[in-house]
Amino acid sequence: MYTKIIKQTEIVKKQEVKDKLVARHNKDSSDQKLEENTDGSAFLKHYDAKAIASYYRYRPWLVIWRSLKIIWFFGIFLLSLQWDRWTDKKQQNQQKRAKQLGGILTTLGPTFIKVGQALSTRPDLIHKDFLEELIKLQDQLPPFDSKRAFAIIESELGCSVEKAYREISPLPVAAASLGQVYRAVLHSGEEVAVKIQRPGLRSIITIDLYLMRWAASWLGGLLPLNLGHDLTMIIDEFGIKLFEEIDYLNEARNAEKFATNFQGNPEVKVPLIYWRYTNRRVLTLEWINGIKLTDVDKIKAAGLDSDRLIRIGVTSGLQQLLEYGFFHADPHPGNLFATLDGRMAYIDFGMMDQLEENTKETLASAVVQLINRDYQALARDFVKLGFLTPDININPIIPALEKVLGNAMGESVGDFNFKTITDEFSELMYDYPFRVPAKFALIIRSLITQEGLALSLNPNFRIVEVSYPYVSRRLLTGESAQMRKHLIEVLIKDGKFQWERLENMIAIAQNDGGFDILPTARLGLQYLFSEEGQYLRRQLLLALTEDERLHTAEVQRLWTLIKDDLKPQQIFDLAFSTIKEFSVETVAAVIPTATHSR
Repeated sequence: MYTKIIKQTEIVKKQEVKDKLVARHNKDSSDQKLEENTDGSAFLKHYDAKAIASYYRYRPWLVIWRSLKIIWFFGIFLLSLQWDRWTDKKQQNQQKRAKQLGGILTTLGPTFIKVGQALSTRPDLIHKDFLEELIKLQDQLPPFDSKRAFAIIESELGCSVEKAYREISPLPVAAASLGQVYRAVLHSGEEVAVKIQRPGLRSIITIDLYLMRWAASWLGGLLPLNLGHDLTMIIDEFGIKLFEEIDYLNEARNAEKFATNFQGNPEVKVPLIYWRYTNRRVLTLEWINGIKLTDVDKIKAAGLDSDRLIRIGVTSGLQQLLEYGFFHADPHPGNLFATLDGRMAYIDFGMMDQLEENTKETLASAVVQLINRDYQALARDFVKLGFLTPDININPIIPALEKVLGNAMGESVGDFNFKTITDEFSELMYDYPFRVPAKFALIIRSLITQEGLALSLNPNFRIVEVSYPYVSRRLLTGESAQMRKHLIEVLIKDGKFQWERLENMIAIAQNDGGFDILPTARLGLQYLFSEEGQYLRRQLLLALTEDERLHTAEVQRLWTLIKDDLKPQQIFDLAFSTIKEFSVETVAAVIPTATHSR
């Protein structure tokens, strides 16, 4: 009993610590004046373009010095491109110039590394020649001095390093553009990772964002970019996400929300957050013992099933997009691990985003339209998702979509991959008014990165082999009215019931271990007998009696697909329990309603 009371007290104390930190963070959120740190560098808690402009307007020496450095590097790069044109070596030196650009972005530091990574997902802004090199852009810089790192710990946590941690590694175990990580042990014995932000990081980010925004306002109209909207808006969106990423309190909350979504999933691991040792520039979280997904030899040596890891990665990624709507937007090799017990571990929750319910459902619909090669329906989904404006005439775009996506998918569904789609779209977006909404830039980056990780484990992997069964199952078990609407849109085209599509969806969904035909059939019957299902009832009866004959062959093929999964007693129980839920009048009205409609 005493043990239980002590544990409850500890939970309450942890919650109090978390509440205090969040309250302090919310209080800080209202203060948007740009301040100075003790070292004279700029400090802003949240992105605010006006506050940044106000600060640097009176510090021209800082702006001039940084501008000269940026102009020097990009000036050399632009001269190199021009020299290639003059000497007719543009095509020959393409790869070289792409690598040169990657090197410049890395040299200029964190903001430009993040810009490069963001641009790698924007085929509407960057020609495909440079996309591939930007995708490879490494989020790494040399580590900074540990004395400065430990001073940040003491400043942020308000206690000495020795008081916070029983042990801590003298050197970082990993260093990236925004911070570095130490391995430590708490006094209570838990092994933890301590993430510490680079000193002066906000200062360099704010001045770079100020210069980018200034340049965009003056030069945006002259740039040959297919932006679709104001370039300053894109920079502001980027600034907001970047400031969220460097706020470790925000990252800690993201990690807990992500863990809550997957708490019932035995295949996904999310590290615990230690709030007592966490603040805006220091994050303490559970240490994950695992193997990077790119380390194929170690994964094999540990006896882990690489195909299973691929399935977990793709399925959990789809769950984030289509079920929870809260997704990890930066699943690069350093952020995903295979644990020794075969789970997939996610770390680094700085770059996350949230999707609305209708967006999740439209995404599921778009995947199925793509697989079914229904490009007219896909174009309509692109309008709903914001890739095309509502006033656009989609008819001229449909043949282009068919050509590009048809080529990308090849002869079969198995040939489909997102990298090919991105490359093909980079050409299409220069000829048609496509643009990539900010959220989807993150989604594209996430999908391409996960696909690349999967291919490193299995070169023959095709993302659709995992994702389409999952999407088919989601549509067939549609738990919302909107999802059921998307299912009907897939099954009925030009007023005709698409028997082959239903067969394909069931056959493919059966390849997904999470699909059970019995509850799906129950949902289907309940829907058919409901008022909402009147339209589908009518279309199904019309399909069965089309051309003045009973279409028993289609029904027979469907029965062949599902008969092994259904026992006679189950069928009887299913029919009885479903009909029992409705009144006799409702059931009796089904056939007359359909006949009258005919």
